[in-house]
Amino acid sequence: MDFGLIVESLPALLKGAGLTIVISLIALLFGVIFGTLFALIRMSPIKPLAAFGVAYIEMIRGTPLLAQIFLFFYGLPYVFQEMFDIPLNFNPLVAGTAILAVNSSAYVAEIVRSGIQSTPRGQTEASLSLGFTPTDTLRYIVLPQAFRRIVPPLLNEATTLLKNSSLLSTIMIVELVRVGQMITSRTYKPFEMYLAVGFIYLCMTIPMSLIANRIEKRWKVA
Repeated sequence: MDFGLIVESLPALLKGAGLTIVISLIALLFGVIFGTLFALIRMSPIKPLAAFGVAYIEMIRGTPLLAQIFLFFYGLPYVFQEMFDIPLNFNPLVAGTAILAVNSSAYVAEIVRSGIQSTPRGQTEASLSLGFTPTDTLRYIVLPQAFRRIVPPLLNEATTLLKNSSLLSTIMIVELVRVGQMITSRTYKPFEMYLAVGFIYLCMTIPMSLIANRIEKRWKVA
């Protein structure tokens, strides 16, 4: 095994890992924003709106992320060109981050919905009887309690998102896996490269899993 190659390639791999982290953080941020929105849409008393929320969440969760990446990045430009004769070109980095955010939002929506629905209904009814508006009840009564249940699975979603970002190598984003592929194509030593890539992923995901477990135990989330 050529450990010298691993050491020599470490700066490039760490640079790729840095981009992986940045992409994942931005995607998670927007995933949380849109996921919370779609959780509220799914829980809406307006049936058509709730049905739209359910359809969105199930469609995203029920299809592979890789298929979503190809459909968005390669499929949409083809459709716009063929049907409307409009050239449509995406920046791979922006498109990849957006796709990850959309994918994550569906899973975050279910996490948020479960957290909100875990709050005893009696507290909501008591809040409304005291004159709180539904919005204030959600903001001051429900969400603070749901937050304790949401955080651990949200950290697990962040770990999954970090690993799923490796699929963006298929659209030539130079994140960690793509860097490993590029070095492998030059050196013809895939074992060393992918061993190093896997180890770097472990170094990024294990701390997140430990933090999630620690929070879950400390807050005694059921």
